[in-house]
Amino acid sequence: MSETEYVVLLDDFGNEIGTAPKASVHGTDTQLHLAFSCHVVNAAGEVLVTRRALHKKTWPGVWTNSFCGHPGPAEPVLSAVHRRAEFEVGLAVRDLELALPLFRYRAVDASGIVEHEICPVYVARTDAEPQPNPDEVAEYRWVDPLELAASLEATPWAFSPWLVLQAQQLHLFETPQAVRRAS
Repeated sequence: MSETEYVVLLDDFGNEIGTAPKASVHGTDTQLHLAFSCHVVNAAGEVLVTRRALHKKTWPGVWTNSFCGHPGPAEPVLSAVHRRAEFEVGLAVRDLELALPLFRYRAVDASGIVEHEICPVYVARTDAEPQPNPDEVAEYRWVDPLELAASLEATPWAFSPWLVLQAQQLHLFETPQAVRRAS
């Protein structure tokens, strides 16, 4: 990775309008930019959740999805997903499915730092055990998606706001009965 990581800035319609150093983008007046989230599922059907490292600038120490990241300028999003999977949780992922192509959110953490992203959401598979990067992940767990959904509903404050919002829209976190009713 380069010393300075850049993110892709977007207008309100999702069109690229430039780039900026990642460190300069996440503040109290965060400009809309491109990101992605990924939920990793193992052979047992469990989803990987990670607890953000305590020194992270935004939402330190909260539980979140498997990993997130930002595609660099001119980097295909799928390439960025694979890059961050390896860097953040030490995993090779496969069978990437674009589950929420238009996911977008804006959230403010307790310190006033804002996340403001258009953030396609992927679901991926792995047969391996994570080897988390301690600069990114404090701890991890494999959990049943329906149990996680119940926890997200009962204690949303313990999780990243993007995980809470994504889980409300992803079929991964629905009971079979809810999926049948929606069909």
